Amino acid sequence: MVAGKSDGSQQQAIYFMHPADWDDAEWGSKPLCDFSNFRANVCEMRGNIRIHPNASSVMYMEPASSKRNELWKLKPYPRKGDELCLSKVTELTVKSSKVAPECTKYHNVPVVVFALTGYTGNLFHDFTDALVPLFTTASEFNGEVQFLITDMAIWWTRKYHVVFKKLSNYPLIDFNKDTDVHCVKHAIVGLHAYMEFTIDPSKAPHNYTMVDFNRFMRRTYELPREAVSALGEIPKAKPRLLIISRQRTRMFLNLPEIIAMAEGLGFEVVVEEANVSSDLSQFSKVVNSVDVMMGVHGAGLTNCVFLPHNATLIQIVPWGGIEGVCRIDFGDPAEQMGLRYKQYSIAVHESSLTDQYPLDHEIFKNPLAFHKGFEFIKETFMDKQNVRLDCNRFRPVLLQTLDLLNQ
Repeated sequence: MVAGKSDGSQQQAIYFMHPADWDDAEWGSKPLCDFSNFRANVCEMRGNIRIHPNASSVMYMEPASSKRNELWKLKPYPRKGDELCLSKVTELTVKSSKVAPECTKYHNVPVVVFALTGYTGNLFHDFTDALVPLFTTASEFNGEVQFLITDMAIWWTRKYHVVFKKLSNYPLIDFNKDTDVHCVKHAIVGLHAYMEFTIDPSKAPHNYTMVDFNRFMRRTYELPREAVSALGEIPKAKPRLLIISRQRTRMFLNLPEIIAMAEGLGFEVVVEEANVSSDLSQFSKVVNSVDVMMGVHGAGLTNCVFLPHNATLIQIVPWGGIEGVCRIDFGDPAEQMGLRYKQYSIAVHESSLTDQYPLDHEIFKNPLAFHKGFEFIKETFMDKQNVRLDCNRFRPVLLQTLDLLNQ
């Protein structure tokens, strides 16, 4: 039986820890950490574990007879190899040890330690770097899990408070401000992550998929529509099309013309701008109410997580030979969520780059020559380009979408 004190006066809850929990044969013999994943390093331990935020350390306690001598250093944010991103993240030490500071707080549930800095604050990165990996790592515990968050931004945790409440029954602990020594029996340091905005079912706990994540987001935000109804099932109801507008880059320059064309085909059109300050509780309801969502490549398309099953996502790809990036970021995840997906690449005459360069410029004849790293691609083809959609050329995409809605 183990007891401790958090502040020198109030005794913590006492609980029993079976000796097998401290020296489990299966967990006691395996390495504390797995650094084999190209995207994220994760350490998972069961036994006598002490988490000491003041020392930025996680200690796996060994019996005196043990010869294990492990020491790992990691930054618990799933952008492995991205030094610019990880430069903002607190480095933790995970090690085997025979001595450790005395426990001041006990947890009888698993503890997950992860970071919330890096690229969060951009909607796409909020999901691909934090929310999808957090769901993958923690949902198996059905709320009985404690989160210790390094580099925590209060505004960010408030924005996604309903997600945290759905995943954990316990208040968040700010790792960087915490002075306790936490004693736990099961700890995970880092989050399970695979590709951009996706889950690999073959590697994820319990073989979770993006369909599971899509369902989780709909239920977390209490969204009413689980799936799209076939056209005609609801009398007099028009299919609803949401156009994600942008105000700074990759804007639709002829939005009224696009709306008129879509309405002429029978759509009820909704136009919304998605940005980091959007009220997700309200915006998610708008997204969930539509059958089709379209927009130019960008973070706003991340809102597809709120679409009902079998809804259609249409991604408009800017000029620049970035079709592969666009499909990886949103096409593959959409299909893995059980959504239908259409990708439309604009032609030269639909790009505002024609206002900046002559038509015989290399940027039009050989755009791949400008692929000199992501930042250069972003600056050239994303930050300085808007779209003037050719409605005659794009019209067949919406007609095909209507056919999908009839199926």
